[in-house]
Amino acid sequence: MTVNVSRASTKDAEGIAGLFNQYRLFYKQPSNIEAAKQYITTRIERNESVIFMVREKGVVHGFVQLYPSFSSISLRRTWILNDLYVEESARRRGIGQSLLDKVRQFALETEAASISLQTAPTNQTAQALYERNGYIVDQTYLNYSLSL
Repeated sequence: MTVNVSRASTKDAEGIAGLFNQYRLFYKQPSNIEAAKQYITTRIERNESVIFMVREKGVVHGFVQLYPSFSSISLRRTWILNDLYVEESARRRGIGQSLLDKVRQFALETEAASISLQTAPTNQTAQALYERNGYIVDQTYLNYSLSL
């Protein structure tokens, strides 16, 4: 099956918002479709993230959101794959794989040094997909965060 992946614009925010809300629900966040739509719109308008999506017959079935970062070590751009979600009814059709393929292509086109991501320890389906695509669990560095 050929999956068409395209870069999202602000006109796509409404179509992505429902899936973004479902993604957030998976991570135990409260449902808020309007806030999800505004968040997506703002990221695109401000050029703060890059979103790729899969749409069939006017319906968005999956998306991935990348945030730019930079590596002082490699002196190059990096991309943080922050969000990847495929609606449940569209899974096992190659959409997640197609989104990851597009992310890799985009990272190469932008001369990025790497793509990094985090996922829930319980999300074994996503872990298997990432590992099939060459992503490696970091055994070298400890990751810290400070919640504000």
